[in-house]
Formats: sequence, structure tokens, C-alpha cells
Amino acid sequence: MKRIIARVWKLIRGPLQWRVLWFAHAKFMIGVTGVVRNEEGEILLLKHRMWPADRPWGLPTGYAVKSEELPKTIVREVQEETGLEVVPGRLVQVTSGYKLRVEIAYEALHVGGTLKIDKFEILEAKWFSPDALPEGVQESHVQLVKAGSTGQTGQTGETGQTGPMGPMM
Repeated sequence: MKRIIARVWKLIRGPLQWRVLWFAHAKFMIGVTGVVRNEEGEILLLKHRMWPADRPWGLPTGYAVKSEELPKTIVREVQEETGLEVVPGRLVQVTSGYKLRVEIAYEALHVGGTLKIDKFEILEAKWFSPDALPEGVQESHVQLVKAGSTGQTGQTGETGQTGPMGPMM
């Protein structure tokens, strides 16, 4: 049976193979989070309107759009949510296991722009010392700030229901 399948696979080369693979495999959303720092080393945190009231603070986050380079996702999301300009830096973490979601976190450096929050999604934006984060920060985001501060990078597997992108809806 395996030989027959292998022969058929070789015969259907090209776009048909890709369609078969597309139907046979899981589809994932790609979430991107930014550990954004300013020149003083402070971290940008956003108070998210749609997150739980006891955990509203977190890093800038968003989903990659089709064909978007992942580091550019955080540049776009920070600009959309805050009006600030950032330059993406090193990869901090790649995480999977949140149902059909893969999450990627990058460091980013604030380089300009004027703070103007997107009032639909964001209630407030502030800079914090990594050692003095406010109450109500997503635990996964606290870990990303720590990982970014120590220069650690990581890949993790399934770790629960809350990922770098925030709470599961």
C-alpha cells in the first residue's frame, strides 16, 4: 500500500501535492508579541480593553497577515495600537500548543513616533521599568520581559491556556 501511495504522490507533482498537504494538515494563526524597549530600557505595556479585568496589562500583540514577514508584524501592530515606531530585534520565544495558534515574541526598540493609542483595543499605554511592572500583567508577558532582560531565547511546547498573545478567548 505504501508503494502505491508513493507512486501516486510522485505522479501528482506541483499544485495538486500542495492542495493535498493543505487539506491534510492543521492550519495555524501566527501571533506575534513585542517586548518593546525605549532607550532607557523601559518596557512598553498596554492596558488591553478586551482582556480580563484582573489581567489587562500586556505587551503589544497581534496576528500576522498573509505573506507578512513576522518581525514586521510587531512593527505594524505597535504602530496601529500606539502610533509609535519600532525596529524589530532578536527572537525571544517561539511557542505552540495553544490550539491552532503559534506564538512568536521579538524584542523591539522604540525609535520614534507620537503616542496615540487605538481606543478601540487599548485603554492606556505606559513605559515601565522591567523591575517595576504594574499589577495585572499577563504572567506569560512577565516571563517574556524576563527572558528579554537576560538575553535568553526559547522554544516551548504546550504550556496551558494563556500564551504570549494573552488569554484564550
